[in-house]
Amino acid sequence: MALKPTQCARRSFLYRELENSGARFEELNGSAIAINYGDAEGETAQARKLGICDLSSLQRTGFKGWNMADWLRLQGVVLAEESNITSPQTDGTRVARLAPGEALVLGDYQGGGALIEKLDSTWSMESADGCYQVPRAETNFWLALTGTEAPALFTKICAVDLRDQATSVHSVVQTNVARLNAIIIRGGTAEVPVFDLLSDIASAVYLWRALLDAMGEFGGKPIGLKALQDLT
Repeated sequence: MALKPTQCARRSFLYRELENSGARFEELNGSAIAINYGDAEGETAQARKLGICDLSSLQRTGFKGWNMADWLRLQGVVLAEESNITSPQTDGTRVARLAPGEALVLGDYQGGGALIEKLDSTWSMESADGCYQVPRAETNFWLALTGTEAPALFTKICAVDLRDQATSVHSVVQTNVARLNAIIIRGGTAEVPVFDLLSDIASAVYLWRALLDAMGEFGGKPIGLKALQDLT
């Protein structure tokens, strides 16, 4: 029997849009996530060309404040000295330094997030003076745009050049996408890029639809988490 997102305690802000696109859901860490759209093999090929994947059910968190860097390093986090750089951690988590006093923490594409769970459970106002938690899982949706056509797509909707020669792997761009403030993190490989995109949940449906519309010119389609996992 197919899983319905409403059967899970947690689900994406976009689950109705995903259902309308034919998504098939599985439970991951107590949350419903779109695993595929009925053509697993075809989606892997689609991911290499141009795909969009909803990752809003995966783990993420954030921290900010004048003591953010020292507190995170005290917890064993590897953090870049410069802003707009992402540092991979040993468990697959990535920590993006957005500013001298702010960091975004993303779990891996497999659903893991041991470091995130540790940070969220360890943090408190009393023990982390000058470092404040940012509830990214409740305030930001998370998408991945994949494939060789993704940089060309961004030229239509974003003023920043995200081609290989301008944006390296692990770099962070804070810009506007389709007139919305967004965080973009460059991942993947030189051959097949993956761009993580986070923005405010209030605009999740708007941006999902805007991206699908813009992707049509390049043959882009939604892909499930399995295709993204196979790609990376």
